[in-house]
Amino acid sequence: MSKKPETSSRIADNKKAAFNYFFEERFEAGMVLQGWEVKAAREGKVQLTDGYVVIRDGELYVLGCMINPLKSASTHVNPDAIRTKKLLMKKDEIKRLIGKVEQKGYTLVPINLHWKNGRIKCEIALAKGKAEHDKRDTIKDREGKREVERAMKSRNR
Repeated sequence: MSKKPETSSRIADNKKAAFNYFFEERFEAGMVLQGWEVKAAREGKVQLTDGYVVIRDGELYVLGCMINPLKSASTHVNPDAIRTKKLLMKKDEIKRLIGKVEQKGYTLVPINLHWKNGRIKCEIALAKGKAEHDKRDTIKDREGKREVERAMKSRNR
């Protein structure tokens, strides 16, 4: 029996994180999930917008990552959509992250969930918060790109 290739490697993106933070470093971590969560992820029922990563007892956890259960979920399973999910990384990487997070202004945010070799991985970033004027610059750049695209599109007609 051969495995089916995944149709889309991306499950969910956290677009709000790119707007609110500057990403310093990116890391890939495995996730401890229950069966119903994996099935719901296959259906795209995942939302990362309000997610953030915390460190407890030298381990990483994702909070605020919402995986909505499917309607056809089993009756013997009690699904919790906003359950705290553990991230799996090597101890030396976690220790390095703990040292960086303790510095002023740094935090860990989940960027996306994706498939890798049949497993769900969470890409997290060591991030520094943006000031209000930086967010305004981001908006200005985005609107400028849209105007250029519109001009090119109307010119090509």
